[in-house]
Amino acid sequence: MVPFSFAGQSLVALHDAALFWPSRRALLVADLHLEKASAFARHGQMLPPYDSFATLAALTAIVERLGVREVWCLGDSFHDSAGTDRLGTGERAMLDALMATTRWTWITGNHDAALPPDLGGEVRIEAEIDGILLRHEADPGEAQPEISGHFHPKYRVRLRGRHVSRRCFVASARKIILPAFGALTGGLDAAHPEIRRSMGDDAEALVPLANRLLRYPIAA
Repeated sequence: MVPFSFAGQSLVALHDAALFWPSRRALLVADLHLEKASAFARHGQMLPPYDSFATLAALTAIVERLGVREVWCLGDSFHDSAGTDRLGTGERAMLDALMATTRWTWITGNHDAALPPDLGGEVRIEAEIDGILLRHEADPGEAQPEISGHFHPKYRVRLRGRHVSRRCFVASARKIILPAFGALTGGLDAAHPEIRRSMGDDAEALVPLANRLLRYPIAA
């Protein structure tokens, strides 16, 4: 893991699309989109119904590996506000186990603005910890340091005659956008005008590897 500095804090961009805050033993994830497959199925588009299990299993593995004490979910944790009712028994048990061992906070997003009060954890529209704002979608006019999700950024490059894409973080001096953590989520090019509008001209795509953190300017 390779740390980087942001707003006076040392953070680690994990290759599995989560952000680790070592001093707090906190894990930040965005856009889990739990129960996306079942939402599509309700409209006649049948997808393999294993996305929630895969997402929660990946999250459990990180929490256990790093000894995480806090989990902050930065919006669109469920594909829709009724997704909590569609969680299978096993998936609900996995989620309950995670919330039982950590301080868990749900930041609401545009897909899950109305989470039920009996879900567990704490539900917030946004939060501030150690001087850093946590919200779902970046605010271009926000001067305070901010971490968000929403855009599902991916870095795309042409390599050996073919296009390759990988989930990435986008970071500037005052903002970080997390990649989508969910197993069944697409992505938006990190250089997309909407991301650049939200982030400013100094934004970079961060692509974490096992022992390196690659940085690519996106304004070019």
